[in-house]
Amino acid sequence: MSIQGLLGRKIGMTTYFREDGSIVPVTVVRLGPCIATQIRTKARDGYEAVQVGFEPVKRLTKPQAGHQQRSAGKFRFQKEFLATADLSTIQVGQKFDVSIFKVGDFVSVTGISRGRGYQGGMRRHHFRGGPRTHGQSDRQRSPGAIGATTHPGHVWKGTRMAGHMGAEQATISKMKVVKVDPEQNIMLIKGAVPGSGDGLVTIRFQGRESEEVLRRRAAERARQAEAAKKPETIQKQPKGRAPAAAPKKG
Repeated sequence: MSIQGLLGRKIGMTTYFREDGSIVPVTVVRLGPCIATQIRTKARDGYEAVQVGFEPVKRLTKPQAGHQQRSAGKFRFQKEFLATADLSTIQVGQKFDVSIFKVGDFVSVTGISRGRGYQGGMRRHHFRGGPRTHGQSDRQRSPGAIGATTHPGHVWKGTRMAGHMGAEQATISKMKVVKVDPEQNIMLIKGAVPGSGDGLVTIRFQGRESEEVLRRRAAERARQAEAAKKPETIQKQPKGRAPAAAPKKG
C-alpha cells in the first residue's frame, strides 16, 4: 500500500453471496482512480502526505486553477492522505486505484449523510417523549422544558431541540472489505455506508486481519455449511406399550 485512502462514489447496496452460501449485505463503492497532484514533504511542509485528485473536469474556478496549476490535470475533488511508502517512489501524475486495498481490510468511510429535513426532538435526539395518559392530551412527542426560570432567563446555546437533521459529515469506522474488483474499480463493503446514491465518500485504511484469522474463519464457515447439509436424525419410539415405570423405593 502506497497511500492510506482514496476518494470514490457510493453506488448503492446489494446482497453478496459467499462461497459457502452465506449472505452478506454490502455497499457497492466505485473507488478511484485517483491521480497524485501534489506531494507534501517533511522538509518543506512539516509532514509527509500525498494529495490526490478525483473526477477530471474541463473547467475550474480561479482559486482551483491557481491551486492546481502545477498538477497533472484538472480535478473536481482533491484530498490529502498519509503516505505509507517512501515518497521518493511516488511521483506527480501517478495513478492509484482500488487495488491498494485487500479483502479483509478494515476501513473508515466518511460521507455526507442523507438529509431528513426538519425533525422533532424524539427522532433527532432520541427523546423519550411525554406520558401517554394521566390527563395529558397533546404532549406525547414534546421535548419538555428547554430553559431555566428567572436566572439565566434564556435558553442555553447547544440545547437539544427540534431542527434540521442529516446532511452533515458522518464517519463509520471498522467497516470490512468483502470484495475488490480492480478491473471495474469496485469495492464491496459490509454494511451500510453514510450518504445517498452517487454521493462522494472517502475511504481510509485502518487495519488488516492476519492470514491465520482469515483461515480460521473460512474453516469455521465451511464446517457450519457442512453441518447444515446433514439431515437431522429423529429417533422413533418402538410400537406397542410404553415401558413400565421403575418402582419407587421405600
